[in-house]
Amino acid sequence: QVQLVESGGGLVQAGGSLRLSCAASGSTSSINAMGWFRQAPGKQRELVATMTSVGFTEYTDSVKGRFTISRDNAKNVVYLQMNTLKPEDTAIYYCRYSVLGTVVRRDYWGQGTQVTVSS
Repeated sequence: QVQLVESGGGLVQAGGSLRLSCAASGSTSSINAMGWFRQAPGKQRELVATMTSVGFTEYTDSVKGRFTISRDNAKNVVYLQMNTLKPEDTAIYYCRYSVLGTVVRRDYWGQGTQVTVSS
C-alpha cells in the first residue's frame, strides 16, 4: 500500500497562485508516476498534470503555461505550482500515485484538497 498526504489547497483570488504538495510513503516503487487530478461539482474527475519518475510530463490543455508539475524523487514528493488561477480552476484536487513497470498498474489516491478561486 502507498499512503498519500496532500497539502496546500485554499482560497485565492483570480490571478493568484497556490502550490500543492503530495508526499507518498509506504510501498513505493522506483518506477512510478505521480500526478494531480481535479473534480469540480457536477463534473467528472479530470487529469491536471502528471510526471513519471524519469521526468515525462503531461498536462491538460487548460492549464498549460499556468501550472507546473515537479517532483523530488528522493522524498517521493510531487508539487503543483498553480499560477494565474481562474475561477474555473475551482475543484477538489487529488494526488495520484501509480506503480508502473508491473503487469497491472496500481493507482493510489490522496484524500483531496480543496482549491477555490474567487472572481
